[in-house]
Amino acid sequence: MYFAGIDAHAKYLRIAVVNKAGGAVVGETTIKSRDVEGLCAFLSRFQPIEVVVETCPFWPWIQEALEKTGIPFRLAHAKQLRAIAQNAQKNDAVDGRLLARMLATGLIPQAMPRSRQQREWLRLLRHRVWLVRLRTMTVNRIHAQLHQTGLTLPRERLLRKEGVRFLKETAWPLLTPEQRRIVRTHLRIITSLTRMIRGLDRIIRQTGQENAHVQRLCTIPGIGSFWGLLLVAEILPVNRFSSAAKFVSYCGLAPRTASSGGHTWHGALPADANRWVRWALISATATHVRRCPDTEFGRAY
Repeated sequence: MYFAGIDAHAKYLRIAVVNKAGGAVVGETTIKSRDVEGLCAFLSRFQPIEVVVETCPFWPWIQEALEKTGIPFRLAHAKQLRAIAQNAQKNDAVDGRLLARMLATGLIPQAMPRSRQQREWLRLLRHRVWLVRLRTMTVNRIHAQLHQTGLTLPRERLLRKEGVRFLKETAWPLLTPEQRRIVRTHLRIITSLTRMIRGLDRIIRQTGQENAHVQRLCTIPGIGSFWGLLLVAEILPVNRFSSAAKFVSYCGLAPRTASSGGHTWHGALPADANRWVRWALISATATHVRRCPDTEFGRAY
């Protein structure tokens, strides 16, 4: 049995292969990124073999290449690989060897690689989040021009017809020529972004309607197509959580706790948890409580 550690980078992969004992390095090489044939040809010299890659932007294509050849793939949790971060001799060759030796000795903190479909859903959802954020930034630029002239407008109204009417009828005579130019161009950007966001919303709704898990989540007041698809993409398969406590910890919903000498302190929610799932659950909870205050869940919160 052989074990390979891959230190992946944008332009190349550094690969180290060790034997079952995890001691001797029996193979080592550097190949160019996306050289699937070179990667598979090198690893095929050592059979049977398992491969480990730490979480990084480049692991998906490596996993897909290895799955086609039947080589077992493991994804290591980068934040928990303390040994690599604390190694005094830190370079690509050392990282690859250490990954391989940790895999051989069963010390790899494993992360759950998302499926190709889940990654595609997350690209769709985060694309929409970024466009909304960009639109909000643009709206704030217009508000800044209004504030400089002593005018105020509730932020949500600027995206409505009454907000545009306010700009044309009330604010326009008070704006300088350059401020008018800023407002005019930014309104065009907002219109374009809104059109793109609505297009993504249609795709998200259609995708949610085709997924049974999303449809089941949407029966809960407060969860719509966006939150449902986000939760499915981030959480499934749910059986990877051995207990409810571990699921709560993954979502970052349990505060930090420190206990010593009979005293216990509870701190803030952990920052290194899955912020997307936490955002979805907290936002859905607020909507549920507002719309269904008489349910058992609504009364609890």
